[in-house]
Amino acid sequence: MSITVLTPELLSKMFLAGAKNLELQKEHINELNVFPVPDGDTGTNMTLTVMSAAKEVHELKDPSMQDFCKAVSSGSLRGARGNSGVILSQLFRGFTKVAKNYDEIDVAAVSAAAEKAVETAYKAVMQPKEGTILTVAKAMGEKTRSYYENGGTDIEELIVQVKEHAKKVLDQTPDMLPVLKEAGVVDSGGAGLIAILEGFYDGLMGKGIEFTLDEETETKAGETRKFEEIEEAHTGYLYHTTVAVLFDRNASSPEEKDILRFLRGIGSGEAVTVDGKTVNIAVNTNDPGMVLQKAVSFGELLDVTVVNRRRSRKAKQEKTENKEEVKKVEEPVKQAPAEPEKETGFVTVAAGAGISEIFKNLGADAVIEGGQTMNPSTDDILTAVSSVNAKNVFVLPNNKNIIMAAEQAGNLCEDKNIIVIPSKTIPQGITALIAYVTDADIESNKAAMTEAVGEVKTGEITYAVRDTSIDGIEIHEGDFMAVGDGGILADGKDITEVMLGMLEKIKDDSTEVISIYYGSDVTEADAEAMKEKVVEKYPDIDVEIAEGGQPVYYYIVSAE
Repeated sequence: MSITVLTPELLSKMFLAGAKNLELQKEHINELNVFPVPDGDTGTNMTLTVMSAAKEVHELKDPSMQDFCKAVSSGSLRGARGNSGVILSQLFRGFTKVAKNYDEIDVAAVSAAAEKAVETAYKAVMQPKEGTILTVAKAMGEKTRSYYENGGTDIEELIVQVKEHAKKVLDQTPDMLPVLKEAGVVDSGGAGLIAILEGFYDGLMGKGIEFTLDEETETKAGETRKFEEIEEAHTGYLYHTTVAVLFDRNASSPEEKDILRFLRGIGSGEAVTVDGKTVNIAVNTNDPGMVLQKAVSFGELLDVTVVNRRRSRKAKQEKTENKEEVKKVEEPVKQAPAEPEKETGFVTVAAGAGISEIFKNLGADAVIEGGQTMNPSTDDILTAVSSVNAKNVFVLPNNKNIIMAAEQAGNLCEDKNIIVIPSKTIPQGITALIAYVTDADIESNKAAMTEAVGEVKTGEITYAVRDTSIDGIEIHEGDFMAVGDGGILADGKDITEVMLGMLEKIKDDSTEVISIYYGSDVTEADAEAMKEKVVEKYPDIDVEIAEGGQPVYYYIVSAE
């Protein structure tokens, strides 16, 4: 029996199944990232985006089409993270603009809605590129239109044909974007979109995985969570595991970098110290047993601690809530008089205590914890903006993958004027904030800050998570790798050589200052030693160094 119409109830089942299927495939989609950096996050960003909408759909009881469409559009727009998440939210927004006008939708309505979805998504991107999620979405829309125009009426048959066509187009994306072909991957955003469509089909056929919402992903309306809590909830690293092991001289000598590489493969927040004969290991992981197995290979275990992070945090929250309740009873809260609204405020995005402190010292009113390893959502940005007591709020995304979410926040905000400065790196954000002039008007400052961003060249040093080739550079897993504004700048086994090779690419004859921000995995002594090497190579350039505390990236460097 053919299915010719989709009711709001059936659409809800399909949407939840699509969200769940994407969640199951997110790690595979993350691995399709062109650059072999440890923060490939397309799958994570798309999952968080669709899950924000799925949560609202899940809460609907006997929904009308208008209810369903509002939940999908509003949830995805506010939950959008990263460029892929924003584009996905715009696809949903366009589709629901048409669907909400019907009580139930047939192939004709689906075709019109799909066409609107693609149109809306393309308009949201300033310079759309083919070979991306947009290309796959367009292929889906064109196949839907073709099926309808050829007299098709069966929804099941439609989705099967659209899926197959979309997969063929996805396989062609490396021919459209040379960088995909060189890296040997298809477009990750397009793969994520197909994963959602496959889930839609399973939901339609009653085969979709039952939708469940983990307690960690639920938050109260308007509540802002710390970066590490979001990371835990969505990367799934449940156990904080620490091990102290007495080194056995008969065992192979443990190298810190080798242990770190192993830990990065099974978790996050890793740390290793070798103190004489004792090796201390710490990591957040889902498999403490693997950590212990590795530790035993070095010698005798001295101490082992495994903490369930979810339970630990929940207990702390309950303890805090109990204290707050007692305080409410014992000491009535006195309301402070409201301060007058400022003309201008600033919101910025940063990961690392040192970098956050730098922004605060420069006048940032609110710092959103996030960046390379966790892109904040549109709603996170809106929440931060609402906390600033100002009519006009400048937002500094400091990451090319956060700019679209910031712009989307600007479109959704009704009570403040949001001005997004397109800073793609931390140094660009710092320079933009320094360029702000108190006595100048909003438009003049926007122009000056945007111009300042363009004068900063940035390089960031991290490590490669897989073998690949980019821009003619052969990269091997575990290599130190320098990434710049336009791609890979340097690669190698020696971090100092990578640093100097990177600086050769980003400095020019006009460079007066090199600023180095060292991350959480770099000691102050190592950072100072690196500074000395840079000063030795460039004695006529001022070299500044500061503790950034950022994760994943050993050094963030700017040349101005």
